[in-house]
Amino acid sequence: MQDIPLSSLYTALVILLVLSAFFSSSETGLMSLNRYRLRHLANSGSRGARVAQQLLRKPDRLIGLILLGNNLVNILAASIATVIGIRLWGDSGVFISWLVMTVVILLFAEVAPKTLAILHPERVAFPASYVLTGLLRIFYPIVWLINGFANLILRPFGVKTNAEALERLNLEELRTLLQEGGQISNDHQRMLVNILDLEHGTVDDVMIPRQDIIGVDLDESWEQVLTQLTQTVYTRLPVYRETIDNVEGFLHIRAVIAKLTSGQLDAEELKRSLRSPYFIPEGTSLTRQLLEFQSRERRMALVVDEYGDIQGMVTLEDILEEIVGAYTSEGRDRSRLIRRLEDGNCLVDGAASVRMLNRQMGWELPEDEANTLNGLILEQLEVIPDGKASVRIGDHILTIVQMRDNLIERVLVKPHRASH
Repeated sequence: MQDIPLSSLYTALVILLVLSAFFSSSETGLMSLNRYRLRHLANSGSRGARVAQQLLRKPDRLIGLILLGNNLVNILAASIATVIGIRLWGDSGVFISWLVMTVVILLFAEVAPKTLAILHPERVAFPASYVLTGLLRIFYPIVWLINGFANLILRPFGVKTNAEALERLNLEELRTLLQEGGQISNDHQRMLVNILDLEHGTVDDVMIPRQDIIGVDLDESWEQVLTQLTQTVYTRLPVYRETIDNVEGFLHIRAVIAKLTSGQLDAEELKRSLRSPYFIPEGTSLTRQLLEFQSRERRMALVVDEYGDIQGMVTLEDILEEIVGAYTSEGRDRSRLIRRLEDGNCLVDGAASVRMLNRQMGWELPEDEANTLNGLILEQLEVIPDGKASVRIGDHILTIVQMRDNLIERVLVKPHRASH
């Protein structure tokens, strides 16, 4: 190289630094791409996205190619810089060239291009994908050989290079992705997260307790039945005799509305309009029950325990409200279950679902011990209290305010933030 003009060496050095910056930015840009946005762009017809997606399907080959090119140009650049240093400053030029090249490569071939690639990954990665695809075809045998040795070293550690397996998300990762999705509106974000949370909830969490079920008792006088049908705010009602245990079926008001308004409805016509009752076991997950409602074309079911005793009733609206929030006047008005007091405490209905309280109020009451606040307090006390009693559950102080027939009706909840 002693005969090569310095101007040519400078030119070659600049070109090599540009190539080094290209490989560094390409690596960072491609690895910084949002894989799901990349898939969307590829499906939308973006050619650059498709080429980049094809490269990322074999990340070991891509990394092998980039590192091969980057190391070749960096080593060659360092060699040329050493020659220039010796020709300018003699033996001390080795140290000077090493020091200068370290700073130059760090700034212009590493930090600056990688920072640019992180901030604008698509602008860097898509054009670079075309060049890298061509280089991969040229240097494929060398890259394949390097990857073969690298994979052989990684195999004992159980490392997999399957990109599809790396891109799969579990439920918790997907929940985090949705919660941090800044481009998704808060309402949409909340609904999507609620859909994932359905898997953790059961019909016991949303069902109407047995004692709160409103239905039509055929053992009452016909005048009382007609009055209830004309004044009800519900479109569907269970029909039974004396108690809900003797359920006859489910009635859709629309099936009898014509004869009801004309005064021609009688008991026999009412019975013919009933649809057979639908029973489901307690503990059924909300996700599964939602699919069952869809497949059976039902909107209401009675929840039974292992002995076949009816524990409550769940409707399609109850499950949908877990996703979108309250949207109908039918069923329970859950906002009435909680009343905020001026001192920061809350007066809560004992029948309120523990899961609903945690989600709506941001509390951390244990959900695995009982479904309702009443059940949770009794589980903690292990006895039925005679009157007012208080119990501390986690950071919350719960005080029984009102009881009826061994059931806790009202509870004063002092959250942790209000206790200071």
